[in-house]
Amino acid sequence: MTARTCLSIILAAGLGTRMKSSLPKVMHEIGGLPLVGHVLKALAAAGSERIAVVTGPEASALEAFVYKQAPDARCYVQQDRLGTAHAALAARPALDIDADDVLVLFGDTPLVTPETIAMVRQVLADGADLAVLGFETGKPFGYGRLLTEDGRLVAIREEKDASEEERRVTFCNSGIMGFAGRNALSLLEAVGNDNAKGEYYLTDAVEIANARGLKVVAVSGTETETQGINTRAQLASCEADFQERMRQGAMDKGCTLLAPQTVFFSHDTHLEADVLIEQNVVFGPGVKVAGGARIRAFSHLEGAVVGPGSVVGPYARLRPGAVLEADTRIGNFVEVKNATFGAGAKANHLSYVGDASVGSGSNIGAGTITCNYDGFLKHRTEIGAGSFVGSNSTLVAPVKLGDGVFVAAGSVITDDVLPDALAFGRSRQSVKEGQAAALRRRLKAEKDRKS
Repeated sequence: MTARTCLSIILAAGLGTRMKSSLPKVMHEIGGLPLVGHVLKALAAAGSERIAVVTGPEASALEAFVYKQAPDARCYVQQDRLGTAHAALAARPALDIDADDVLVLFGDTPLVTPETIAMVRQVLADGADLAVLGFETGKPFGYGRLLTEDGRLVAIREEKDASEEERRVTFCNSGIMGFAGRNALSLLEAVGNDNAKGEYYLTDAVEIANARGLKVVAVSGTETETQGINTRAQLASCEADFQERMRQGAMDKGCTLLAPQTVFFSHDTHLEADVLIEQNVVFGPGVKVAGGARIRAFSHLEGAVVGPGSVVGPYARLRPGAVLEADTRIGNFVEVKNATFGAGAKANHLSYVGDASVGSGSNIGAGTITCNYDGFLKHRTEIGAGSFVGSNSTLVAPVKLGDGVFVAAGSVITDDVLPDALAFGRSRQSVKEGQAAALRRRLKAEKDRKS
């Protein structure tokens, strides 16, 4: 199996008209990744070393995404949308190069798994000339039915053309096909357009292959993984299924989810065993959480790395570039952006730490902020190991605090502080005895005058 070559053609030229969007349909997202990106990931995992993506005209954003995620892929334009077989033939230059397996998939079917793709390939390796992926459903209305005889797929019958008996069939067509490479091009070229719409349908390849005496089989996937997306409601339903898959995968890996239905994952969330996730946690793209960490309720993480034994939240936000080493503590209403916390460092309350490094064992007091932006440029704050920054302190970057520094509460620090120094950045307190009552009288009189 591993020695077989594979070309995969992803049909992604749909306009998304029913989604009422100017965005190409396959660029809508599930789990933070465009639909076509999920298909690209599955194909790579299933060992398809060549990928062709068929796009529509003026799809530069789609092409740019494809080349970013799969640099070795190639995009081909279907100028006129004349059916699925016509779309597959838009990638003819790719078909002219021999491959053992040729797969045709759809860019709006994001949940197909590498295991199912590998199953289709295995059927081809076992001698099938054409393999069609189907699924069983309790609601077959609207789907093409897979009609089989003695283990052989004889036809795909569309709903409008099916007899009453054929409509009772619950084994339906997913649209995904696998061709033996030696037959792929000739079968696709033999598909005609003698139908009401004058289009070239990929499903006609089944009867053409049978007429040639080729071996045509159907293999079964699941209804969930083969669902296509044409509407916003279907997009939402698919997102729900994707999230359920991710939650189950996390728990199977050894993570605890206290309220699984309230946790939302990105397509690339990476959790090690023994991570505990509380209620209402959202993972954006690019998050890695090491074993033994705890993500507490109502936290939002994106582009962040959480070290072993660390605790994040509740109500914490980790933005891109946040790196927490082992046993760190990021508490309620703390925001961290493009900043590193060394082992054992903590910011427990109401702080913003951006464009900074916090040394191991340091403590960031409540209300502390790093002033990292001057309206034009970002600047860094460096805090050494074992330092203590008192509550309500303002660190005006660029600034460096050495190891063991103690910053008094309420300070504004604008200059570097040497190791083991005590820094005060506030004016001396002044007390005017007896003046509070006089001030109240003056302010009340002013209020009465205005009203």
